[in-house]
Amino acid sequence: MHQILILSGKGGTGKTTVASTFIALSQAKAYADCDVDAPNLHLVMGSFEKEQKSDYFGLPKAVIDSSLCIACNRCFEVCRFDAVIPGPTYRIDLITCEGCTYCLHVCPVGAIHTQPMKVGDLKLYERGEEHFSTATLTMGSGTTGKLVSEVKKQLKSCTEETEVAILDGSPGIGCPVIASLSGVDLALMVAEPSVSAFSDLKRVITSARQLQVPVAVVVNKFDMNPTITGEIEVFCFKERIPFLGKIPYDSQVIASLNKGENLACLNTPASNAIKRIYDKTLQVWKERVQQ
Repeated sequence: MHQILILSGKGGTGKTTVASTFIALSQAKAYADCDVDAPNLHLVMGSFEKEQKSDYFGLPKAVIDSSLCIACNRCFEVCRFDAVIPGPTYRIDLITCEGCTYCLHVCPVGAIHTQPMKVGDLKLYERGEEHFSTATLTMGSGTTGKLVSEVKKQLKSCTEETEVAILDGSPGIGCPVIASLSGVDLALMVAEPSVSAFSDLKRVITSARQLQVPVAVVVNKFDMNPTITGEIEVFCFKERIPFLGKIPYDSQVIASLNKGENLACLNTPASNAIKRIYDKTLQVWKERVQQ
């Protein structure tokens, strides 16, 4: 199964809007939302016939057995994460605990053990032949990248015969983005014409190149700042990165998204621009796959 990933470098650029439109235009049978911190692709994908949910467990964390604890304070003294809460009954703050097990080794009476902790929900939706993989990370958990990998693995395991899957990637440039990029055939970067977005675009392109993932670029709401849009185009030309188009600001898009509508069904300046970009993206993807 080949994968086309939609990325942004920062949040709020229109990445999910583009991804959902691509899914509808391609009539994709496999797609995923890799933004496990705040998934929202489901808001415009309609209802599904089946839902499978499974617990996702992260690294084991420390737990104190109060019946064995002698309140010697050794665990409190060695914990560099301030996860041990002293008192008449010692306990572990599971959000702060990093699972290093130092406290377990210094406890003189063996009152501390580790246990797997649930850090998220892995979800798989089905509608006919369509499969939609996503997840929600528990607040305060730090295994975002690993959960993103599980989202992709789950999709691949149930759609091996699908030619291409569309992935809505994580925003930013951190671990979840690296996990989103791993193994994909093409990453389409959706930028906006702002100084911060241009800076983050460069950084996420660098990450993609380090992982040897081909990239292409589009600019959303390009007419909000034509100067920076021009700078992004020049940058792509110099870096030999395919620049696939510009999407204008379109108030009709905002109204449609607020209704949960997919832009593939609209005939507006922005939706038509995304449709043209979709055709160019498929062309670039096919060229990359054939190389």
